[in-house]
Amino acid sequence: MQLHCTRPTCARPLNHAPDLDDPSVLKSVPQKFCTCCGMPLILAGRYLPMKLLGKGGFGAAFLGRDRYTPGFRQCVVKQFQPSGNLSPTQLKIAQDLFEREAEVLEQLGREHPQIPDLFAFFELTVANPQTGKEEKYFYLVQEFIDGQTLEEELAQTGRLPETEILKVLDQVLRILDFVHENGSIHRDIKPSNIIRHKNGRFYLLDFGAVKFVTKAVGQLQSSTGIYSAGFAPPEQMSGGQVLPCSDLYALAVTCLMLLTNKAPQELFDSYNNTWKWRNYAQVSSHLADVLDRMLLHTPADRYQSATEVLDALTPKPVAPQPISPPPQKVAPRRRQITLPRFSTIEVLSSALFTGFEGGIIAIALVSLLGTTLISAGFWLVLVAILIAAQLARFIEKIDFLILGVISLIVVGFVGQLNWAAAFIVSPGIPLLNILIIAGFTGLVTLAIAIVFQLIYKLVSRFL
Repeated sequence: MQLHCTRPTCARPLNHAPDLDDPSVLKSVPQKFCTCCGMPLILAGRYLPMKLLGKGGFGAAFLGRDRYTPGFRQCVVKQFQPSGNLSPTQLKIAQDLFEREAEVLEQLGREHPQIPDLFAFFELTVANPQTGKEEKYFYLVQEFIDGQTLEEELAQTGRLPETEILKVLDQVLRILDFVHENGSIHRDIKPSNIIRHKNGRFYLLDFGAVKFVTKAVGQLQSSTGIYSAGFAPPEQMSGGQVLPCSDLYALAVTCLMLLTNKAPQELFDSYNNTWKWRNYAQVSSHLADVLDRMLLHTPADRYQSATEVLDALTPKPVAPQPISPPPQKVAPRRRQITLPRFSTIEVLSSALFTGFEGGIIAIALVSLLGTTLISAGFWLVLVAILIAAQLARFIEKIDFLILGVISLIVVGFVGQLNWAAAFIVSPGIPLLNILIIAGFTGLVTLAIAIVFQLIYKLVSRFL
């Protein structure tokens, strides 16, 4: 078995221990020490670091095994050791931060299936073989996720299509929503901290930089300077207040890197303080707009929560449009002539006027043309015109009296009556004779109209 020394300054950290290949020896041996620097190799008496997974300014991560589990369960041993010489006060602050972050991580990992579980956290005090001074190291032991980080996947397969980016966003945003709702901010979202398990599920890693947010009014939490250059938003890099939208900014930068296979520094225009990435990726305008808003410089202009981003990414349902029936051929409607409605008084007065005027017209035609078929034809035409004018209401009400008087005067004083008219009209008083004849014809017409009205109403009752 091969064990890896966790002292950052060890010159030859790899140690071979063939006897540990025997399970009985592995379970019972009290301790093993680095053959180069004397660093204890079995941490907390049970965790065996076997392979270096990664190293940074704040420590390193090792693939390890837990010898006190039946199957020697794999785990990740993370060492927190800030670089540089720290004063006792600074070291105490680092230890307090480490313990507080471990407590937060323990809660998050226990309650969310896509955050690695915390198995243990402890400190180790050992002497430096060169200076003889004691050094303190802090460790976290986490669940091992069997898969590839997105950074490894990007290096192996190249840039990811939009469909994969949407999967990443959907799952990671839900994890971040849980983290933020529990009063924490991750502060270090990047491809190397998102891993895809072999079962396809994404996990969020590296909660060593997790920031606990005090939600009391008026208490602002500033950044402690833990971030990854290129992914962190401006407020985090300047040491200002970190917010949930700070994680959203870093997640958007992660998506740009996955879409373009380019480093963030290649996509950010520092002169104009904007991101120039759309020409390097083929994505829908909808997704591009969402990412651009997550990347806005001012925190207040971004989405304020992971839920808002999820809502923006969710396509809005379109209300089904009613299906219109096919147009039916409609037969052209015949133009109908609607006659105006007349009251009984209007009908009777109109009959009286028509009869009166018909008599005057007859007298005038006989006096001019004699009793011929021509005069009879003219009489029918003139009476028809008179009736049509009344139906169209060109002549009504007071018009009857005015036209009656005018026609009476005109016929009485125009020309000399011929022998046919003289036979009918007395030569001495022509106007009176005309009035008597016209009045008689008017009364006859009125009587006929009354009879027809009575017959119409009688028939209407039985139909």
